[in-house]
Amino acid sequence: MAKMHTPAMEKIEKRNAKRKKPVKSTPAYESWKRFKRNPTALLGLAVVCILILIAIFAPLIAPYGYQTQDYSAMMQAPSSAHFFGTDQFGRDIFSRVIYGARYSLIIALFCTIAAFFSGGLLGIIAGYCGGIVDTLIMRVMDIFQSIPMIMMAMCIVAVLGNGIPQLVAAIMFASMPTMARNNRAAILRVRGSDYIESSEAIGVNQVQMIIKHMIPNAVGVMIIYFVGFLAVSIMMMSSMSYIGVGLAAPTPEWGLILNDGKAYLTSAPYMMLFPAMMIMITCFAFNLMGDGLRDAFDPRLK
Repeated sequence: MAKMHTPAMEKIEKRNAKRKKPVKSTPAYESWKRFKRNPTALLGLAVVCILILIAIFAPLIAPYGYQTQDYSAMMQAPSSAHFFGTDQFGRDIFSRVIYGARYSLIIALFCTIAAFFSGGLLGIIAGYCGGIVDTLIMRVMDIFQSIPMIMMAMCIVAVLGNGIPQLVAAIMFASMPTMARNNRAAILRVRGSDYIESSEAIGVNQVQMIIKHMIPNAVGVMIIYFVGFLAVSIMMMSSMSYIGVGLAAPTPEWGLILNDGKAYLTSAPYMMLFPAMMIMITCFAFNLMGDGLRDAFDPRLK
């Protein structure tokens, strides 16, 4: 006896057929699945997303302007009126920390992008070309890397002066050797692959080979370095502002807020506690994300 097909049964069969349809698996999709199974990586991602939202909506979240001074409320401890207390000028520390997320994240992003494209490009060229080009670039990077990053950045700021562009340039130049080495290692890892040798054998254009074959296959490792270096940029920027060679007052940058509170460490420790916690939480979140991305893109390194 033949089966009777009603419109309702046909809809159910179509729905089941869609569910049974295999999902096309790609390396990026598999990496995302591994990333989702890592709770610490998801925690880092969640914290970073919250910080980004705080930075975007800082004017709506902060109860006061970051430059607003109230001389009748100077040096007040945390309270319902001032969640993180006030500083020596009566400025609300909570508002300054909230606005500080915007400055710290944006500047760190620009520093990392600048270092990635300058040092990273040199690393890609060195890794692909090899020979005398590789030796020359890496020896120059060795000379720069022999100087501590923070010291080199301080020297550059001393020459260029204070300001956001100068700080970005200082951190970029100080970070170039590390970025160049990381990207060179990523390219060398792909350079010896069979498909690269096959492409060379059939005469594929070198620029096309780098753009279409080598960089896409090394981009996973590069993303790991990029995310991890965001934490390094925040630490360097905060350290330089703390010792007085970074951004100038009254910019609400976390390191500068720490610098404002260091004279009152014993009498008003909250002035340093909350910005220090924000620096720690942000760097920790980026490191968790970086570790999760490393495990997702290359599970053999786990």
